Amino acid sequence: MQVDDLQGVLRGQKIAYFSMEVGLTNDVPTYAGGLGTLAGDAIRSSADLKLPLVAVTLISKKNYFRQKLDSNGRQTEETNQWHPEKLMTMLPNEVNVQIEGRTVKVKAWLYKYQSITGGIVPVLFLDTDLDVNTQEDREISFYLYGGDERYRLKQEAILGFGGVRMLDALGFKVRKYHMNEGHSSFLSVELMHKYAMDKEKVRELCVFTTHTPIEAGHDKFNYELVSQVLETVDLSVLKQYGGKEKLNMTLLALNLSTYVNGVAKRHQEISSKMFTGYEIHAITNGVHSHTWTGEVYRKLFDKYLPGWVIEPELLAKVDLIPDGEIWQAHQQQKQILINYIKDVTNIQLDPEVFTIGFARRATEYKRATLLFSNIERLRKIGRRRKLQVIFAGKAHPRDEGGKRLIEQIYTYSRQLKGDIEVVYIENYDMDIAAKIVGGVDVWLNTPLRPMEASGTSGMKAAHNGVINFSVLDGWWIEGWIENLTGWSIGPHPKENIDDSMYFTKEIEDLYNKLEYVIMPKFYDDRDRWIRLMKNSIGKIAYYFNSHRMMRRYVTEAYL
Repeated sequence: MQVDDLQGVLRGQKIAYFSMEVGLTNDVPTYAGGLGTLAGDAIRSSADLKLPLVAVTLISKKNYFRQKLDSNGRQTEETNQWHPEKLMTMLPNEVNVQIEGRTVKVKAWLYKYQSITGGIVPVLFLDTDLDVNTQEDREISFYLYGGDERYRLKQEAILGFGGVRMLDALGFKVRKYHMNEGHSSFLSVELMHKYAMDKEKVRELCVFTTHTPIEAGHDKFNYELVSQVLETVDLSVLKQYGGKEKLNMTLLALNLSTYVNGVAKRHQEISSKMFTGYEIHAITNGVHSHTWTGEVYRKLFDKYLPGWVIEPELLAKVDLIPDGEIWQAHQQQKQILINYIKDVTNIQLDPEVFTIGFARRATEYKRATLLFSNIERLRKIGRRRKLQVIFAGKAHPRDEGGKRLIEQIYTYSRQLKGDIEVVYIENYDMDIAAKIVGGVDVWLNTPLRPMEASGTSGMKAAHNGVINFSVLDGWWIEGWIENLTGWSIGPHPKENIDDSMYFTKEIEDLYNKLEYVIMPKFYDDRDRWIRLMKNSIGKIAYYFNSHRMMRRYVTEAYL
């Protein structure tokens, strides 16, 4: 494909959306978790709404990893190499980035995401795996979040410096550069050089979204390392805008952006305390409605709420759908999930039994094992009324705590055998996620507050009439109306409660609501249960979607 042929696709694309990971399909496995799937949903909605967006990321040829779990839940990782040439086109343009005194050549693969509306968003996947580069440099674009700090710094240099240069080489006229997380902050430094150190000009061009509420989640690099890896970059600029002691990538983005936001109202409050002196807004995340609504529900919505795919607000009219058809659709999706679990684990679950879903990255703050805090109490609940629980999630190869959590769940599943069926599905990915959020009865979320910036899995569940049962953190503070849209776990964030009591209150809440509120409603009051399902769709899914999110970015950050 010649560049001239591209111009028809690329002309007028003015918002450059940068993210280290992008999750579009399982066939393009360039994502690890929430940031990637959110970027994918932002791209999908932009194409639906025909927004002038171009996305920039790394090709991550060796993918994140394929998870294998043994009979004790011990995780091992397998390289999961894929072949971009089967799905996208390598562009002829080439740009240079100086790394460790060497000129590293960078090219880009073009993936054209096309919407059912005819909208197209080009996604540029930067690649250093070229014959002209040294083996070390070829590997920069191999491993998503792989390697050590030096490797991460090189990747961020390719994304930030290389990304801006590639957009220029392709002839893009960029109105705004949207940095998602500090990973892409070097783009602001590249713009400083491009515009003769005109800080205000650069700030006018840059938008920054922070996606993490914890200090450790923000990339920081020693200047000694920076000077070794990026010899040609003016350290005085980095120290002026990115911190004197260490290069703080978040600080760099904050200082060189005119619009900054967190990804939920609560996250905005926390970010404002972490980074005092900066005006930080809130645009709560959303999910792509069509992608995350199961096939059976899609057909039901098409029948009663035509146009919902482009206008998810129509889901507020869910009462037009008869209760019986809502329940039937749910049971069909539940059976699809149960059939899949039988295929991959040989465990037979029961579609009539109350089913909890918990699927997300396996890391300690997500607290996947909170449900098992009092195993005898849980056992009694399961003996009184039947209960089954489905888990999935990968731990980062270096996250030993996350790996232990998976092993613990395997141990608990054996201890509860005969009373409660507990299943862990290996190699969690977007397709598995879609099956779980579409087929369980309740979505459980138990993060340690305030570490969940937003979370989006509960929004995906809500699109399928699944009811949320969650700690009040991230987006759920905004979506939650007790006994109407779902249930909370533990105290309200504004409630003053002693730390020692906090955990106790969470556990009590978890078990009491499960035993006395949630499960009786499921088994004894089907009409009320279906009302809650409809509320999930009509009061949550109608709002917590990426169409609403992208419209807000356009009106508040891009225009």
